[in-house]
Amino acid sequence: MAGMRVLRVGEAGAERLAVLDEGGRLLDASGVAEAIDHHSLSGGVLDRLATAKAEGALPALDVRADRVRVGAPVARPGKVVCIGLNYRDHAEETGAELPAEPVVFMKDPWTVSGPYEDVLIPRGSVKTDYEVELAVVIGRTARYLDSDEDALACVAGYAVSHDVSEREFQLERGGQWDKGKSCETFNPLGPWLVTADEVPDPQKLTLRLSVNGVERQHGSTADMVFPVAGIIRYLSQFMVLHPGDVINTGTPAGVALGRPDPKPYLRDGDVVECGIDGLGTMRQTFRQA
Repeated sequence: MAGMRVLRVGEAGAERLAVLDEGGRLLDASGVAEAIDHHSLSGGVLDRLATAKAEGALPALDVRADRVRVGAPVARPGKVVCIGLNYRDHAEETGAELPAEPVVFMKDPWTVSGPYEDVLIPRGSVKTDYEVELAVVIGRTARYLDSDEDALACVAGYAVSHDVSEREFQLERGGQWDKGKSCETFNPLGPWLVTADEVPDPQKLTLRLSVNGVERQHGSTADMVFPVAGIIRYLSQFMVLHPGDVINTGTPAGVALGRPDPKPYLRDGDVVECGIDGLGTMRQTFRQA
């Protein structure tokens, strides 16, 4: 399968599947499938898209890629599984010991939003924080995997994820992380699903995040405590990973929580840009709910 960048474009609730070609044109993929989701991935949608693209069977959309709304590339993940404290420098800045096993928590799949959508700061929040992460999209069912090779074979592709977090809700309101991770709009995803064959080594990617034009995070997936393959293999021992599931693999140092006081938590009107080399860049404006 030739590498592809797959996305969803159009008004919210009426997006159509598209492929971004090498020249920056949008190709209409709605004749192949309606979306990238559990059902289409189970049915081999990426192989069918690659074949249609190679055969010239995807007509060009009469719209520029920079002039159309982009939705999250995965229409609605079955689940969003997150790995905490997975970068050595991030664990250090927060005063946490390096975990002996992956720290796993879940995020409400309904938090997933488009790459350029506004993010809502929850009512009463004073500690809304940013986290750029590599997202892994699962392409085939994974259970009790034995090897890293088997684990990577289950990857449909990768995307940029913004694991927005409310630290007071997460850490000071009962010690249950999901509350600080599952607020409305708290997981922008995109701008594309980049198929796995375009990312030969997920441990050689640079991540960046800036707030109002000032860089806050700059790290490398090489610094992960648990690499992508190991995460997938580990998770498969405890839960079944299904096509369309998303794994957020952790964030490097530079989050507001780890900075000296006064901590630069996000406020109404702040603009966050986050990106990963080869996977694109997202941009969100934060608005008070």
